[in-house]
Amino acid sequence: MAALRAPFHVTTLAAGARRALLGSLAGSCLADRRLWDKLHGGPRSGSDPTFDWFFGYEEAQGFLLPLLQEAPAACPLRVLDVGCGTSSLCTGLYTKCPHPVDVLGVDFSPVAVAHMNSLLESGQGQTRLYPGHPASRLQFIQADAQNLGSVASSGSFQLVLDKGTWDAVARGGLPGAYRLLSECLRVLSPQGTLIQFSDEDPDVRLPCLEQGSQGWTVTVQELGPFRGIPYFAYLVQGSH
Repeated sequence: MAALRAPFHVTTLAAGARRALLGSLAGSCLADRRLWDKLHGGPRSGSDPTFDWFFGYEEAQGFLLPLLQEAPAACPLRVLDVGCGTSSLCTGLYTKCPHPVDVLGVDFSPVAVAHMNSLLESGQGQTRLYPGHPASRLQFIQADAQNLGSVASSGSFQLVLDKGTWDAVARGGLPGAYRLLSECLRVLSPQGTLIQFSDEDPDVRLPCLEQGSQGWTVTVQELGPFRGIPYFAYLVQGSH
């Protein structure tokens, strides 16, 4: 199944840089932390301090906000973004979500985590980030998404987000992807929702999720297209 995996779509770099990056990734092991340290430490397009695979918070908010509004009561609702990198997903939820959220972004790249913490501290000449709700919180921690024991207890999050992390891990083999899925479900509350955002076709992804998420409900919704590319939100949910 790994051989059927679609190429990553990178949407926030200039065309020349995007081609060079995709060429580099095609011949690299995406489980190599040094690759991501190099990527996240490189120059950015324009003045945007974040970098997004697939799409960013602006495209995802129409899908995420209704889920946050309908989620079981928790004030603030705890959200985990695994393999957050330097994406706008966490910062967008923190600054633009009208509902109270306690967001934790984890990534195994210390360069990515340092960059995002710098944004929180108004570093790099960036404007201070203000919460969209007075009770909202945001934190970034270096951690391996396949082993979250040091940062997340079982059942402690109502929403877990994975934007491209399964895709990256699975390129090193499905056993690693299943470890990632297992850890996401461990930290998810029994009534919570795991969302995997991907450009991978449901015919490939759904059988994997159904095999690794027995006892959970697995569904898929199409998103976009964004910039001409269709994406999918794979939802793994407990009982509500």
